[in-house]
Amino acid sequence: MSRLQKVRAEFDKETITVYQAYSKAIAKPAIENQRFQSPFSFNRMTWIKPSYLWLMERSNWGNKSNQECILAIKIKRASFEKALSLGVLTHPDKQIYKSGIDWEKQFKNAKVHIQWDPERSIRGAKLDVRSIQIGISRQLIEEYNSEWIQEIVDLSNQTSKIYQLRKRGKHKEAKRLIPSEKLYPLSKEIERRIGVK
Repeated sequence: MSRLQKVRAEFDKETITVYQAYSKAIAKPAIENQRFQSPFSFNRMTWIKPSYLWLMERSNWGNKSNQECILAIKIKRASFEKALSLGVLTHPDKQIYKSGIDWEKQFKNAKVHIQWDPERSIRGAKLDVRSIQIGISRQLIEEYNSEWIQEIVDLSNQTSKIYQLRKRGKHKEAKRLIPSEKLYPLSKEIERRIGVK
C-alpha cells in the first residue's frame, strides 16, 4: 500500500508553523532576537518540518544531543509556498520526473529539497501517511532568516511536559498539549511538483 503524502500543519491566515530542534547555544539567541545567528550555520541546508510528532521522533523528544531545544517557527505562508514551488524530491519519482537524468539535473541545482517520511503517532509508531520535510539550501537561508520568519517560540518546556505524560502512559492528556495540525491547502501545480498523493 502506498502511503498518502499530504502536507499537514498548524497555520492561520498569514503564517504556518514549522519545527526545528537545536542546542541551547543556537536556540537561546534565536528566541531572544527572533532571528537565527551564529553559531547557527548559514552555509549548509537547514530542514524545517511542519509535523511536530515527526520532529519528536527525530529529536527523541528533545533528548538527543544538540537537539534539546524545540522551536516552533512561524513563517509566512507565501514564503512556505515559494519554498515548495522550488522543491525537488530527494528521490527520482517516476510520476514527476521524465527520467533519472532529468531528476538528477534538477536535484543538483535545487534550492529546496523535499523529503517524505512516515508520520508518527504520539507513541512513536509509524503511520500509513507521510509527512513532509523541507530542506532550505544555503542560497535561501539568509532570506528564510531575515524575511520568512515572523516569530520563534520556545516549545521546550511544553515538549518536556508531553514527554513526561507519555512516559507515564497518559497519552490522552499528552495529546491535548500537542499542536493541532490540519491539511494545508496547496495549488494543484505545487501538489504535482512535490508529490502530494
